Amino acid sequence: MKCIGRRGIGGTTLADVAREAGLSQGIVNLHFQSKENLFIETLKSLAEDYRAQFEGALQRGDGSPAGRLMSLMELDLSHSVCQPAKLAVWFAFWGEVKSRPTYRKICDEVDRYYDEVILQLCAEIIDSGYYPQITAMNVATVLASMTNGLWLSCLISPQEWSRHAALDAVHCYLSTVFPQHFRRSGAT
Repeated sequence: MKCIGRRGIGGTTLADVAREAGLSQGIVNLHFQSKENLFIETLKSLAEDYRAQFEGALQRGDGSPAGRLMSLMELDLSHSVCQPAKLAVWFAFWGEVKSRPTYRKICDEVDRYYDEVILQLCAEIIDSGYYPQITAMNVATVLASMTNGLWLSCLISPQEWSRHAALDAVHCYLSTVFPQHFRRSGAT
């Protein structure tokens, strides 16, 4: 992941990976047989790590749909997920999904599950409150777009990026859309 984060997918070689890991290139070749297999396993590992954290965040919420949704948003902006080195790897793979079906399949599985859970939580919030003008799909789409945009901001401008401000922006949006479930704090 360090090599991909620094050099991108096209610029990373098995020799780079072996050197970074302190292994011989022969050992890396023995375990993965090709650079492509190594990259696929790297993406799978990244996706599995995120999914495990996502599942944990779902359990940590206060049990209410709003609490679970906020817990997921906090996860997406947490240090374990939202760090430039890790985001560089995600964006490198996302940049290749059009031309590499295996990458697309792995990323689609992560995105589909994420989207389904967020959509379901938004639908539950809408059902428990009076929000006739709002659709769960619209809110879920905006939240996914916000998260992706905040991740990109963190990657591009890590010195200016603020986890607190990003989380406040998400909370501000949720308190505007679901005022009965998310109270607006005094932060700006």
